[in-house]
Amino acid sequence: MPFIAPGRPAIAPRHLPMLIDGEFVDGGGRDIITRDSPAHGLPVSSCPAATRDDLDRAVAAARRAFDAGPWPRLHAADRSAVLMRVADLIERDAEELAMLDTLEAGKPIRQTRTEMRDSASWWRYAAGQARSLHGESYNNLGPKALAMLLRDPVGVVGMITAWNFPFPLISQKLPFALAAGCTVVVKPSEMTSGSTLHLGRLLVEAGLPAGVVNILAGDGPSVGQPLAEHPGTDMTSFTGSTAVGRKVIEASARNIKKVGLELGGKNGMIVCEDARLDEAADALAFGLLLNTGQCCQSSSRVYVHEDIHDAFMSKVAAAVERVTFGDPLDERVMVGAIVSERQLDRIASYVDEAAAAGCRVETGGKRLSANEGLFFPPTVFSGVSHDSRIAREEVFGPVLSAIPFRDLDDALAMLNDTRYGLAAGIWTQDAGRGIRAVRAMRAGVVWLNAWMEGYPELPFGGYGESGLGREGGRIGIEEYTEIKTLLLNSGPRSEWWAGAPEGK
Repeated sequence: MPFIAPGRPAIAPRHLPMLIDGEFVDGGGRDIITRDSPAHGLPVSSCPAATRDDLDRAVAAARRAFDAGPWPRLHAADRSAVLMRVADLIERDAEELAMLDTLEAGKPIRQTRTEMRDSASWWRYAAGQARSLHGESYNNLGPKALAMLLRDPVGVVGMITAWNFPFPLISQKLPFALAAGCTVVVKPSEMTSGSTLHLGRLLVEAGLPAGVVNILAGDGPSVGQPLAEHPGTDMTSFTGSTAVGRKVIEASARNIKKVGLELGGKNGMIVCEDARLDEAADALAFGLLLNTGQCCQSSSRVYVHEDIHDAFMSKVAAAVERVTFGDPLDERVMVGAIVSERQLDRIASYVDEAAAAGCRVETGGKRLSANEGLFFPPTVFSGVSHDSRIAREEVFGPVLSAIPFRDLDDALAMLNDTRYGLAAGIWTQDAGRGIRAVRAMRAGVVWLNAWMEGYPELPFGGYGESGLGREGGRIGIEEYTEIKTLLLNSGPRSEWWAGAPEGK
């Protein structure tokens, strides 16, 4: 597969301040977070590391903005207009935002440009949902009673996002919380904070009132965990690993706050003997290699009918080998860098273990030399045991495990035999079989003859240890609300003791 070695681009590192109570500040600490490009080994950005005092100021600002500020009380049309302006500004600054995510995360520039376009679409969809949010009414409770369910904003939301999709992840959360009338404190990953901090400037320019959104930088122990535990927030929305998601749940017990979690996945695809193999192989390669496999929806395990196993795996290997990987600033590159040395070592350990166990390497399998950067070649294994670690644990890299099956029921049993439940799919031309299969799959997102396709209109989230709640769609804004039940009595009240039996 073609590899384009990264060059030495002339990069002027950009310093990005935090946003607290409508002001761009460096905070009260002296520590600076400097991010080196994982592809080029050069410093590309810096930002202040927030202190606990900075966090307390941000939460207090969000609390004031919610309890006494205009944002929750605005007409929904006014909130919608602000969100639409943000979408316009995202499109205006799309190239700058894409470059930040490419340099900080090692993502191909052709991918991050698409992500900015898609992110603007999420903001526009949420803007429409601001005007569509509504409750319910009940006029079937008798002649004297009328009841309504009202949806109130949940309050102050702490948002913590992962490093793998810095701008899309915040765009799948923040506009929905704002549309509902919430105020927010955001903590992006310390490895990829740049585009989220830049978003703060766009929010201010769009006219968002001070304190409605506050954006801090810092690592998990110093800022993320204290934000999840903070008594001043009413909800935590977190995207990241399942292990950290458990800590967020534990932290929510401090003040019984609402929690939304988008966590890991070990997603299975089934390829039946009647599948359109070329299409399935292309979709599998796309799902495997998007974002260098550092994606919770990655198609990291595939169950292939034994009658077509060898033919299909040859097609998959050929599709993977056509893909160019390397320098993410090169527009020909489709697979970029691994985000960190630690993540690269993790991927390599899984691959080495699988190779030592006798799994057959269809393509890839050996990490590049250290002087070539943080890259791992796309790797496809066949002959993998369903019970092996590489088939059951989330590698979070461009590594595929292929497992043969004889009977669809067996394939479904193996696919569902996981602690995760994020995404799954099947390729077959038999509509009845396909529908039966997707109904049996224990996953929050399922595809029939498709993979990794989604829209802002559709909810996203998982079963089991893949998370709690959903993002996107109508449900996406409802996640940031509380339900209030209102009962109106339109007639005279009967005395409560009037129906009691008379005493003797």
